[in-house]
Amino acid sequence: MKKLATLTLLAAFLLAGYAASACTNFLFTKGATKDGSTMITYAADSHVLYGELYYRKAADYPEGTMFLLIDWDSGRKLFEIPQVAHTYSVVGNMNEHQLAIGETTYGGREECWKGEIKGIDYGSLIYVTLQRAKNAREAIYWMTKLVADYGYCSEGESFSICDPNEVWILEMQAKRAEPVKADLAKKMKYQYSDGAVWVARRIPDGYVSGHANQARITQFPQEPAKWSKAKGKGLHSAISSKHIDYVYEPEVECVYSADVIDYARACGWYDGANALFSFADTYAPLTFSGIRGCDARVYAMFNRVSREASRYEKYAMGDPSAERMPLWIKPDHQVDVLEVMNLMRDHYEGTAMDMSKDKGAGPFGCPYRWRPMGFQVDGQQYVHERATSTQQTGFSFVAQCRSWLPAKVGGILWFGVDDTYSTCYCPMFCGITKIPECFREGNGDMLTYSPTSAFWLFNRVTNFVYSRYSDMIVDLQKVQSSLEEGFVGQVAKFSKEVAGLDEKKMVDKLNDFSHNQASRMMKQWDALDKYLLVKYIDGNIKKEKDGNFERTATGGCAFPTQPSYPDWFYKMIVDDHGDIIRQAF
Repeated sequence: MKKLATLTLLAAFLLAGYAASACTNFLFTKGATKDGSTMITYAADSHVLYGELYYRKAADYPEGTMFLLIDWDSGRKLFEIPQVAHTYSVVGNMNEHQLAIGETTYGGREECWKGEIKGIDYGSLIYVTLQRAKNAREAIYWMTKLVADYGYCSEGESFSICDPNEVWILEMQAKRAEPVKADLAKKMKYQYSDGAVWVARRIPDGYVSGHANQARITQFPQEPAKWSKAKGKGLHSAISSKHIDYVYEPEVECVYSADVIDYARACGWYDGANALFSFADTYAPLTFSGIRGCDARVYAMFNRVSREASRYEKYAMGDPSAERMPLWIKPDHQVDVLEVMNLMRDHYEGTAMDMSKDKGAGPFGCPYRWRPMGFQVDGQQYVHERATSTQQTGFSFVAQCRSWLPAKVGGILWFGVDDTYSTCYCPMFCGITKIPECFREGNGDMLTYSPTSAFWLFNRVTNFVYSRYSDMIVDLQKVQSSLEEGFVGQVAKFSKEVAGLDEKKMVDKLNDFSHNQASRMMKQWDALDKYLLVKYIDGNIKKEKDGNFERTATGGCAFPTQPSYPDWFYKMIVDDHGDIIRQAF
């Protein structure tokens, strides 16, 4: 989401009340997972985004049909483009062919996107591509072709793209800054035009990657001679609407816009050797916020899957002179989908930035800080951490692609709403044609409460949990893990059962399964909501015995426990207010 893009100035990040960058993506290749599936994750974080599951059905269109683009963030009508003859069905951010796309906004150079910009926005780029592409390489073709044809009107963006076999990262920056070096601009091989510069890299098999509102692609392979001689083609593309057919060649693992370096030279942003060119350092130079508020989230994931990643903690804490994290890292072990879900649940636990350990967490260790993130005390600037798990998430998902199954069964969007730490990831098969009522578009909105909406139920539970976090989160996690572990087991069994059915019966079964799991989740979360209220009302904790709240011999409520605050909290109160509350005799 670009609602909260990376700031370019430290002072602005700390003092302007800017509420940190939004969205987190993690990427997992086949060789990095236990079952050989590929996965990407996405947390769509925004203080005004409502959590619902988008759906677009497959359709056929007569020649000449036009399609109206609408900016995903603002709802502003953009312009019409020709529709293709056939579009694929899309569930959330995954289509019927198991192609999934996520994003994070890094902003980049403001002169590239400030002011009135014409073109396609990043959200439309994702959803139009999902309706037209079958795999990751086709997605790269369509995304780069669309911005070449129609321009690009969003800020700098990182995209995660995966299909059942490959995982890619694509980074893109609008070309709206006028070149300041006229002589270089004139000599450019390709004519400057509205559009974008970009680089896409395939994540090597067996590795994991991530991005979180900071551009991550630094130096990249450039047009090796052996490829040019063997195929007569380069590894870059033209900035016109020409097809980039070579992206489909399996040997190609990096593609980039033809003028990605020349444009930077013409704008005065780079004057070094081509071989040393870094996309991220040129188009999104590091700032404190870009490291501490953004790259640190990627570090947190790396640190949980690789012992070697601890060497990057100094960098993650905001030291640009420390060893910088690589684009990808090889994990110590292969992960499964449950672990990936839990990697999206992080407050820097086990690091120096652990949000549950300082006094800001309060007496109940709540790892959340309300906005603004930056503040000042006695002239010194400070900042709250921006973790992967944050209160303002609209929705998040783990997109899992399984190559050994029919596409509509193989693709699962494990979908959740609200805070990733306290959500429940429910299996939505990419082949479904109906969305469960609790996730349906239009079932409530950010200003309209709906009792049947998952977004409102999960927010009701989570916001109560924040009030006595260390105790209530334990009860929540029992229900969460029971549901998710059950879902994973049922999905494995169900997938085998329906894999051989004809398409109509298969889709009917997929609809029933996903709807039943969503209904089951809502019932258990509603029960959790009521359980927490009864157990923790008024700061007391009801006693339990044999799975029930304990009663007296006459049937009344057993007197609840009233745990003390921690000693440090009492001392803090006395240091602040002891003269007033001291017992006189």
